[in-house]
Amino acid sequence: MTGPLGPRLKPCGPVRDVEAAARVLERLSEAAAADGWTGVLDSTWPALAPVFAASPYLSGLARRWPDRLRTILEADPSDRLAAILADTAALEGPSEVVKAPLRWLKAELHLLTALADLGGVWDLDRVTGAVSRFADAAAQAALAAVAYEQRGTGKLLAAADDPRGPVPGLFGLAMGKHGAFELNYSSDIDLSLFYEPETLEAVLAPGVEAQRFVNRAAQVLAGLLSERTADGYVFRVDLRLRPDPSSTPPVVAAPMALAYYESVGQNWERAAFIKARAVLGDAPAAAAFLQALTPFVWRRSLDFPAILDIQSIKRQIHVHKTGDGLEAAGANLKLGRGGIREIEFFAQTQQLILGGRDAALRAPRTADALKALSEAGHIRPVVATELTRSYVDLRGLEHRVQMLEDEQTHTLPQDDRGRAAVAALAGEADLARFDARVERILQGVNRRYGELFEGEEDLSSPYGSLVFTGVENDPETLETLGRMGFSEPVMVADTIRSWHHGRIPATRSARGRELFTRLAPQLLTAVARTGAADAAFRRFAVFFSGLSAGVQVQALFLAQPQLFEMVLGVLAFAPRLARTLGRYPAALDSILDARFLRDLDTDTGLMEQLIAEVASAGDFEVAMNVVRRVHREQMFRIGVQILTGRAGAAAAGRAYTALADGAMRALGPAALAEAERMGGTMGGAVAIVAMGKAGSREMTAASDLDLITVYEAAPEAVSGDRGWSPEVFYSRFTQRLIAALSSHTAEGGLYEVDLRLRPGGSKGPVAVRLGTLADYYASDADTWEFMTLTRARVVWASEPAFRDRVATAIEAVLRRPRPEADVAGDVRRMRDRMDQGRPSRGEWDLKLVRGGQVDAEFVAQFRQLTRAATGGDLTVSTLEALAGDPQVAEAWRMQQRLAQVIGCAFEDRPDPETEPEGFRQRLAEAAGEPDFPTLKRRLTEVRESARAAFETILPPPGDGI
Repeated sequence: MTGPLGPRLKPCGPVRDVEAAARVLERLSEAAAADGWTGVLDSTWPALAPVFAASPYLSGLARRWPDRLRTILEADPSDRLAAILADTAALEGPSEVVKAPLRWLKAELHLLTALADLGGVWDLDRVTGAVSRFADAAAQAALAAVAYEQRGTGKLLAAADDPRGPVPGLFGLAMGKHGAFELNYSSDIDLSLFYEPETLEAVLAPGVEAQRFVNRAAQVLAGLLSERTADGYVFRVDLRLRPDPSSTPPVVAAPMALAYYESVGQNWERAAFIKARAVLGDAPAAAAFLQALTPFVWRRSLDFPAILDIQSIKRQIHVHKTGDGLEAAGANLKLGRGGIREIEFFAQTQQLILGGRDAALRAPRTADALKALSEAGHIRPVVATELTRSYVDLRGLEHRVQMLEDEQTHTLPQDDRGRAAVAALAGEADLARFDARVERILQGVNRRYGELFEGEEDLSSPYGSLVFTGVENDPETLETLGRMGFSEPVMVADTIRSWHHGRIPATRSARGRELFTRLAPQLLTAVARTGAADAAFRRFAVFFSGLSAGVQVQALFLAQPQLFEMVLGVLAFAPRLARTLGRYPAALDSILDARFLRDLDTDTGLMEQLIAEVASAGDFEVAMNVVRRVHREQMFRIGVQILTGRAGAAAAGRAYTALADGAMRALGPAALAEAERMGGTMGGAVAIVAMGKAGSREMTAASDLDLITVYEAAPEAVSGDRGWSPEVFYSRFTQRLIAALSSHTAEGGLYEVDLRLRPGGSKGPVAVRLGTLADYYASDADTWEFMTLTRARVVWASEPAFRDRVATAIEAVLRRPRPEADVAGDVRRMRDRMDQGRPSRGEWDLKLVRGGQVDAEFVAQFRQLTRAATGGDLTVSTLEALAGDPQVAEAWRMQQRLAQVIGCAFEDRPDPETEPEGFRQRLAEAAGEPDFPTLKRRLTEVRESARAAFETILPPPGDGI
């Protein structure tokens, strides 16, 4: 049907605001009376009133330009559209000249399409086609204006009528709905700009750099269309649908773009190119580019992982039970559940899988794609019909929402008044009936969407949708991330998207990206469950970015989700272990070892294997690195078992100590060989004696390594090559041993080594002759030095017999009677001096707090010295030494449990009060308490009891014993 628009208009619905309509009519009546078109206004007003009453934007256009309204009403809408497009194409001149006319023409186009749509004259295809064709013309006019300016400056040498376009070599593709002639009423336009370097450089003046030229052209073009002036704007322009937009210029060289898509292009980018269409600039270059992209977009063969990755575009959206939580108020008609995106994804995912072999399925328009899929037998006709009808309904509602204020929004108003205005434009006077209709549409789409790839792995989360396709953040995904506990959802979404783009080694390969698509929702869900989402994600990002390759690790995490959750829990609560993974991602390899989760007390043979590997290393530095790699993996293993509750404090202490023993047993011979290489062989023997927590087998992840070296050699002995004395030789051995145990190499470090517990402390020789040891303790040693010796344990000796002699000598020193010594008084005075010089730093200073571990250890060492003098049994174990002091033993035991958890988690001294709830709960569980508040109360009680016992056992000097 043809003819003037006015007589063909039908009222779209009720007049929601009679007063608003009256005000518009008053203004229009004045204009109509002055220009002689009162009859046209009167005859069309019944159809115009509902529109202008509901839409401030459309009424504003009519009141500002009543003459344009008259022209629209008196002309055939198709003829008027053609005239608008012709006027747009005819614009000439620089940006400032065409800026205002473009905006006037856009306003008229908007008024025309809105009235033709709402008045029932145009269907959806005519409406979206009109907006899309005007977008084409406006973009082309904008590029022509840019070229006009550049020719004026002398930078562009091409003629204005060059058949290759205004700027030969430069072309733009309309993407998304623009490319498919499906633009919505207030849509922005997605333009992807590219250039052919050789063609462009040939038409630029000498000295003009091509990339800088096109970047500036894109900036001016986008500004010309997007800038808001007193006349409004033309289109918001989005240039981000280009290869890796965060790291590439706004206009990408075509060869570089093709290389990107062939190497790291993602499936959502393939989906975007389904609708791509050359729209401006060098048409031959654009056609060649799109032809070159055909194999990328339409793959003739897909392996199973690739198909799963395509399906993931759909499966990232959370599908609820039908009707669950779907409400009209506030519904996002585009991105929300049951919205337009679900219909588009329904079609596009199947097109990508099937379209490589069947060109009939490559339709860019959604309705055409659904029809083609139905005709080919891939979806049932009833499904195609239902989704097409819903698509038309939702697009119509989307237009009406946007017509209210010319806003790029897809959300139905939350308030009843705003939603009633949309309902009126949609022909509905009853808001409840309108809401019910909208909800039925959303529920139907969501149901059909859930049926697609039904039974496949879910790539959303119990928290909601997790969609990371496209170049902008999905609002529902950001809401999901917020519910998960992330304080900066945008940062998390941007990071995930960058990983999808292959910006880290783990996702650089196609297989790596396919695996990550499946891993991402599990990662975010598991991170959320830690209760420390920000910390866990930040530390995982450091680890994941540091992987040299990611296929094996991601496959492992997907195959063993419980293991994955365990690792993320470690990252959430243990900065020490997280840093290990961040600096040395290969530490995760230890998880692949079948021995990783075995009981820590089980002999896995690893230490003997380590000693053998070091022995065969043949080089001192190689030997050091062998030990460091094993040490790092085992420290990670022990820490994980502590944090997950698989290992208790005693087992952890033994495991940490066994690891230190293994390092000393492996590096002792290597240090001796190094000393012999430097100075020649030396007759005699040497031993390493562990002191402190290493001696008592009670080490934590935070423990230093206290040790002394003891040797025996004939006084006149000299080394074979350099003639070193035993003192020099074994001092060099000790120095090499310290270097082996404490130096940082490319593989990291091992321990802080402390030799100050040797006879004479820091003033004495670093290596002690066995005879000197006995003599020192017989004449010069203070009580505190005997106390430290109660935990001495020989770890390694160059000769087995010498090991026994050293152990015997230490026991003899401890058992030698000291009738002149006030042992209890000395122990108490030392503890008081320590209290004054190194006071406790608070209730979480487990060592120095009153009733803490130092109190308990002093009691244990006092008991040992007392038993030694009377012939009683000796032990290096603190708890065994405290067998007769249950209150003190209980306090030490509880705080050792806490120390193990805190030590493996932190390198510094944290305040558990400020740590995440999950970590506080783990502390409580380690101590055998139900929750953190109970732990604090119980800790106070056992400390008070232990301190009272301490005061009884070791009263202040002068109070008696």
